[in-house]
Amino acid sequence: MRSVITPARNFGTAVLRGGGGHHRRHHPRRVCPSSRSLASLAHDETHCSSSHSLLILGKPGGGKGTISGKILSDFPQFRHVSTGDELRRHVRNGTELGKEAKKYMDGTLSRRSGCLVPDSVMIDLVMGDALEAVKSGQSLLLDGFPRTMEQAAALDTNLDVDLVINLCVPNEVIIERISDRWIHPGSGRIYSYSYRPPKNRGVDDETGEPLIQRDDDKPESVLRRLEKYEAVTRPLVRYYEEKGVIQTFRGTESDVIYPEVKRWLDDQLSEDIDHPILDSGYGMKKANA
Repeated sequence: MRSVITPARNFGTAVLRGGGGHHRRHHPRRVCPSSRSLASLAHDETHCSSSHSLLILGKPGGGKGTISGKILSDFPQFRHVSTGDELRRHVRNGTELGKEAKKYMDGTLSRRSGCLVPDSVMIDLVMGDALEAVKSGQSLLLDGFPRTMEQAAALDTNLDVDLVINLCVPNEVIIERISDRWIHPGSGRIYSYSYRPPKNRGVDDETGEPLIQRDDDKPESVLRRLEKYEAVTRPLVRYYEEKGVIQTFRGTESDVIYPEVKRWLDDQLSEDIDHPILDSGYGMKKANA
């Protein structure tokens, strides 16, 4: 079986590092009994092609959204599943899932209870998009979930994450970026005067409504969030290292990091063409050659 881990290479300010020296392991896609429709769709709709679940990990403000956008542009077979965007959409549309999530989100925003949206709600959110993607023969690009070991284990009973990108950007770079960030509270659109300014200063491009800067975007608050992210995510990185599916990319600029991300994805996805085999009725999988 070919290894996915390559020696560290320097490309400007980006450094590619392997995921702990493990070899790529191919797992049959797992579907829990409550998600039989996903298995059925996978069999009916994707029996002639390979599908993947790609997770992108990265610190807040570390360029995850930029890299995701570039991946979606170059690899149209992936469907973007952003839990943050999906939660806002469900809340805005008043769906049952949105109403359930809003109870927790309101508590968090008001700091009365400090509760996060439960993993069960997040799983339902992700799997709803997963069903649609499988039905249309697409792969998934998971953005924002899972974020903890508990979430990863819960998701693993429903969906097999077989590719993981871990973006590692220095804290000082992120602090500088985020402290320059302004948002449109109604939509969540983010602007930065240093790299993505609004067309007109202080107002949202689409609505013309005022932009705000959150207290959480102050340098001291950003540092606390980064330290918390690293503490929570470190076990998650180890978890995917043990599965042999993670690749870490280090750098300071998305435009320098992304060519290495693209090269790695090209290499992984090329195996679908080179070594296709039928995998237990759940779609075409890659041979362990």
